[in-house]
Amino acid sequence: MSLLPHQLELLSPARNADIGIEAVNHGADAVYIGGPGFGARATAGNEIADLERLVQHAHRFNSRIFITLNTILRDDELEGARKLAWDMYNIGADALIIQDMGLLELDLPPIQLHASTQNDIRTPEKAKFLQDAGLSQIVLARELDLKQIKAVHDVLDPSTSIEYFIHGALCVAYSGQCYITHAHTGRSANRGDCNQACRLPYEVMDDKGRIIAHEKHVLSMKDNNQTDNMRALVDAGVRSFKIEGRYKDLAYVKNITAHYRKLLDGIMEEREFSEMPLSRSSSGATSFTFNPDPDQNFNREFTDYFVNGRKDDIGAFDTPKTPGRAVGWITQVGDKWFEFESSDKAAIFNNGDGLCYYDLQKELVGLHINRAECVSAKKGIWRMFPKDPIASFKDLRKGLEVNRNRDMNWVRMLDKKSSDRRIGLWAEFKETTDGFALTLTDEDGYVGGASIAQALQAATDASKAEATLREQLGRFGASIFSVNDISLSLSQPWFVPASALNQLRRDALEALEAARAAGFTRLPRATPVEPPAPFPEETLTYLANVYNTKAHDFYVKHGVKVIDAAYESKEEEGEVSLMITKHCVRFSMSLCPKQAKGVIGVKGTIKAEPLQLINGKEKLTLRFDCKPCEMHVVGKMKKSVLNQHAKEMQETPMQFYRTRPASQAKV
Repeated sequence: MSLLPHQLELLSPARNADIGIEAVNHGADAVYIGGPGFGARATAGNEIADLERLVQHAHRFNSRIFITLNTILRDDELEGARKLAWDMYNIGADALIIQDMGLLELDLPPIQLHASTQNDIRTPEKAKFLQDAGLSQIVLARELDLKQIKAVHDVLDPSTSIEYFIHGALCVAYSGQCYITHAHTGRSANRGDCNQACRLPYEVMDDKGRIIAHEKHVLSMKDNNQTDNMRALVDAGVRSFKIEGRYKDLAYVKNITAHYRKLLDGIMEEREFSEMPLSRSSSGATSFTFNPDPDQNFNREFTDYFVNGRKDDIGAFDTPKTPGRAVGWITQVGDKWFEFESSDKAAIFNNGDGLCYYDLQKELVGLHINRAECVSAKKGIWRMFPKDPIASFKDLRKGLEVNRNRDMNWVRMLDKKSSDRRIGLWAEFKETTDGFALTLTDEDGYVGGASIAQALQAATDASKAEATLREQLGRFGASIFSVNDISLSLSQPWFVPASALNQLRRDALEALEAARAAGFTRLPRATPVEPPAPFPEETLTYLANVYNTKAHDFYVKHGVKVIDAAYESKEEEGEVSLMITKHCVRFSMSLCPKQAKGVIGVKGTIKAEPLQLINGKEKLTLRFDCKPCEMHVVGKMKKSVLNQHAKEMQETPMQFYRTRPASQAKV
């Protein structure tokens, strides 16, 4: 079991151990992070010693550490992945997040397994299959709505937890179903090396060669933000709330973790006396020195995507950059500076701030401010000296609205200590036959105690003795604990030296931490059902990402009859769907036939014809599958990628699963 049905888990990302530690300090119940290899972020690996340090810190609060081992693997990588799994188990990691089903055929340690977003889990049938195959936590596709999430929840056992992305960057494709990077460069998003073709500008051309959109980022989504849907997601059955961002910086992780920590704490408080009270899955309470604000971090503006149904404002089509918040209007432009009037007269601007504006082509232009001078505090007039020459800024002019996308005061604030996480405890101080004893009992029921031999000496000032004792005993500031109450069991007021009380407190805390460590339980590995559950389909195409013999064996064992090799095997040399997405360019551009039905002037002009996306020499075809309301981005693998693959195979032969016999395989 991963989570109990009444427990809520805030799951934060970490690029490295130091960020992971701060995620825990800011309220994360669990952290997901890359190991030394095979994580789906090519440049976000971490050394074993650093991960062990993170695990030890997290476990003090009963927070969990999940290791991403979620790339698809070649045959020659399986042994390395198996050894890595054991390394992660041996340092105390709590779960592996996996995509490649071949791992389930290996000699893995008894560590809990979670399904990666790359598994593309959209249906109750697939979620239940993964549960029956031995996975304990299932992250659902970001594209599902509340009704679909509830349908998945209803088929799963209470011992299986539903995980869902609540914040961060959105992949426009169903995760695990994007091959543009591999087709164009030979790199692979399924192996942690995406080139983000979805963030590029494209011309959109119809079947008659007409340009219907010019230099628009039509595959670029706004950022996910489920702030307003958290209660509905809880009611739909989500129990692990996942923040995207293993490439993100420390300030992002601190701020967004704190934001959702406060939201979840509020929901739990609201439902404290409900039919099923909710609780957090780890220990302690977290306080912050700042007010969390998601707008302060890099974002492409926000959307709640498909949670409440299809909407027409999910795209960041003008720019993949962060536009920030509108802060004022330019009043005049000088030779080395410009002035603007702040819309908030109390706002403060700083050296190092980042401002930006949209030029006449609606492209975002950034302004890094070297020096900010307040001209009139009363009128909110500021004079800004940018780092680059004024003449280099296209369309900078009077009356232009200016946004701020980097606030140096905010950045500096989050560079400092910004949270305090404490586990509540109760202290009992009593006299013994030869001195005093202190017993500490924490909120999880763990107990630590210590005693000290000390001659009893009556207090000279009885009225102050108790207050002094409570003050001395309550000094838990250097620990991870805070005292809820101190009870004194004394026959009379005694004088106890501060040195004796400090020693008692230190020894009792050490005993309490030891008791917590001894009582920490590892998450159990789920047992696959027997006989093996049948996979929901009998035929798998390249979309199943089967890249090794063990993955092939897994699906055969589960009843699959036909299994094609992963796209990375280079067997699909013709046109195929390089991306499958719930996002629809025609819908977003008001060109959907369903939208246009009955609209005067569009009859005969809007058809289910393909569109083309053009970026330089790159051309992709858009085809529309209207029944499931999905879009396919179609293309084929470049000859240069195939040629490079053939060369690599000659230099360093690699073993991986292929559908055709080796003698017929193309090289």
